[in-house]
Amino acid sequence: MFPHHREREQPFFSARAHVFQIDPSTKRNWIPASKHAVTVSFFYDANRNVYRIISVGGSKAIINCSITPSMTFTKTSQKFGQWADSRANTVYGLGFATEQQLHQFSEKFKEVKDAARLAREKSQDKELANTALSIAAPQDLSDELQSPPVMCINGPEDKLFRSQSADITLSSEKERIKKMLSEGSICEMNLEAELFTLQDSNNKLVAALHEANANVEQWKKQLAAYQEETERLRDQVAELETHGGHGPSDLLKDELTQSLEELEALLKAKDEEIHILQSKKLEYHEMEHDRDEAMHRLQEMEMRNSDLERRVQNSEQNLNSSLEERDRMDNEIQRAIEILDIKIFDLNDLRQSLVKLIDK
Repeated sequence: MFPHHREREQPFFSARAHVFQIDPSTKRNWIPASKHAVTVSFFYDANRNVYRIISVGGSKAIINCSITPSMTFTKTSQKFGQWADSRANTVYGLGFATEQQLHQFSEKFKEVKDAARLAREKSQDKELANTALSIAAPQDLSDELQSPPVMCINGPEDKLFRSQSADITLSSEKERIKKMLSEGSICEMNLEAELFTLQDSNNKLVAALHEANANVEQWKKQLAAYQEETERLRDQVAELETHGGHGPSDLLKDELTQSLEELEALLKAKDEEIHILQSKKLEYHEMEHDRDEAMHRLQEMEMRNSDLERRVQNSEQNLNSSLEERDRMDNEIQRAIEILDIKIFDLNDLRQSLVKLIDK
C-alpha cells in the first residue's frame, strides 16, 4: 500500500520520534507502537489535495493519518506531544529526543493544518457553486462529549500530565454545529428566493386578473351593444320583408347577413377569451397555494435555525465549563507535583541522614 503512496506523494518534512497510541480499552495509558525511534513524515497528495502524516515501522504502517482543520497538536511535556485522529478513533503520541525537535514538529503541524483548512474551504466553495440548491436535514446534535484521557508513562526523562484531547473533541463538535447552521442558512435563503419568485408571479397574475376583469366588463358592454344592434337589424329585415312592395334589395340582404356573421364571430371570440381568463384564474389560485406552502416551509426553517442556535449556545457553555474544569485539574495536578517534589526532597535528606548515622 505504501509504495503506491510514495509514488504519488512526496514527503516535505520528516522527524524521528518514538510513536505511541492510546490504549483503546482504558483511554488512559499509552501503548508503544514502535520499539525504537522511527521516521514520522508529512506528505502531500496533489491529486486528492490531502495532507497526511505517515510513519512506517518495518513492513507495517504505524501512522496513516489524514490531517483535518479540526486537529490540534498539543505539547504535554518538554519532549512529548499528541493529537487525536477521529477517523481512526485513536490518539497518537510522539516522544522526541530534544525539545527543539518537538517545537519544529509542532510548528509544521500548525502550518499543514492551516493549509488543509484553506484546501477544504476552496473545495466547499466549488461544491456550493456547482451543486443544485436543496434542503439539508440537520444532523443529530446529541453526541456525548467524551472525557479526555489521562496519560501515564513512567520514564526517566518525560513526565506526562493530563491529556488535552478534550480541546480536539469540543473543537470538532463546534465546527460540525457551525457547518449545520450554515446549511440551515442556505436552505432558508433557498426558501426565501422561492418565496420571492412566487410573490412576483402572484403580483403579475393579480395585475393580469384585474386587467382581464376590466376587459371583461368592457367586452360585456360591447357585447350588449352588438346584441342590440343585431336585434335592430333583424327587426329592420323583418319589417322590410313584411312590406312586399318595398322589399330590400339583394345587396342590402347580403350586407345585413355579412354584418350578422361578423357579429357572431366576434361574440365567439369574446367567449373564448373569457374561457382563457377563467383558466388563468385557476392558475392564480394554484400559485397562491404554492406560496402558502413556501411560507409554511420558511417558518419551519426559522424554528429549526432557532433550535440550532440554542444548541450552539449550549455547546459553547459546555466548552467553557470543560475548559474551566481542565484548568482547575491542571492547577491541582501542579500543586500535587510540587508537594510530591517537596516530599521527595525531604525523603532524600532523611536518607542521607540515615546513611550518616549508619556510617557512624
